[in-house]
Amino acid sequence: MPRPALHLAVELDGDGAHPAAWRRAAHAPGELLTPRRLTRTAAAAENAGFTLVTLDDSILPPASGTDPVGRIGAVERAAFVAASTSVLGVAPVLATTYAEPFHVSSQLASLDHVSAGRAGWVVGVEDAPAAARAWGRPLVEGDEALAREAHDGLRVVRDLWDSWEDDAVIRSVATSRYLDRKRLHAIDFAGETYSVKGPSIVPRPPQGRPVVLARAGLVPAGLTDVALVGGPTAGETAAAAGTAAAAGAPLAFAEIEVALDTPRETARERIADLERYAPWAGRSDRLRYTGSADGLVALLAELAGKVDGVRLLPLVLDEDLSVLSRLVLPELFVRRLATRPLPSSTLRTSLGLPRPVSRFAAADATAALVREETR
Repeated sequence: MPRPALHLAVELDGDGAHPAAWRRAAHAPGELLTPRRLTRTAAAAENAGFTLVTLDDSILPPASGTDPVGRIGAVERAAFVAASTSVLGVAPVLATTYAEPFHVSSQLASLDHVSAGRAGWVVGVEDAPAAARAWGRPLVEGDEALAREAHDGLRVVRDLWDSWEDDAVIRSVATSRYLDRKRLHAIDFAGETYSVKGPSIVPRPPQGRPVVLARAGLVPAGLTDVALVGGPTAGETAAAAGTAAAAGAPLAFAEIEVALDTPRETARERIADLERYAPWAGRSDRLRYTGSADGLVALLAELAGKVDGVRLLPLVLDEDLSVLSRLVLPELFVRRLATRPLPSSTLRTSLGLPRPVSRFAAADATAALVREETR
């Protein structure tokens, strides 16, 4: 029986996963924040066959010390990428640690509308004290408090997406009614630190809910669409994917930092060059691959059937994305180890996820059924 094909995602933030990646970039330093740079990398990812790109973000600069780096907001970049591509899913990283979930919901719903259903959301957290100061908010400190804020924020965002039923906009010229107000719902959320009345100010997104990705363990798996998993080895990564699936996550993506051999240098030589400026700190919740394109294909073949997809974080975008496009993804497609998105598909369709029914519409239908049965 053939193994399920992998869905492929890639991180496009900055110049790459290494903090000094900008020193090996193919463009001038001032071009990083230009539309031309973003268009070029997004087009390369789409043409290569990636299903999804992610865009990291934080209220704080992505680096400090001798090499401060700026970035444009992830949602703004995602909207630009959506307008310049046609099949590529786009998922910005957004945290609700200090940001208002109402605003996050509106931003992502708007992104789903302008992208015709290709929006996703990587749920993030802001754990630096400087982030609290930048927002002018009390510090949220400790893993438990950060997880609570992420959970509450995700609940509110999902409910706001559901607060407009699919047929709430009726545009009735005869009755001069644009909306059926009975199909708009106040979410009435009350958490430990805030409450939200609702409903949203943006109609329900084309996908019902944009695809939600979150690090495994950050929020309840049943509230997400994709659990981001990893570990120091392929075996531990596969085990983490199994744990996420058992907890209720529909899909599990392995996060893999990659440094590939190029025609001129080996991956180890490239890393050594960058290590002169800054260390490439490892993360226990991410797998790291260093070596040839064939070796990465073999690793992904090993993970196929154990995870549903991968999110690749290239060492240096201008170098590794080219190798991925020329040598890795074509081999995966030839061997039917990976799948590419189809034209006119939503991100949910590309990932094989069903379109969710508004929980308020489902509740109304259940109540009507109960009334009918009790007559």
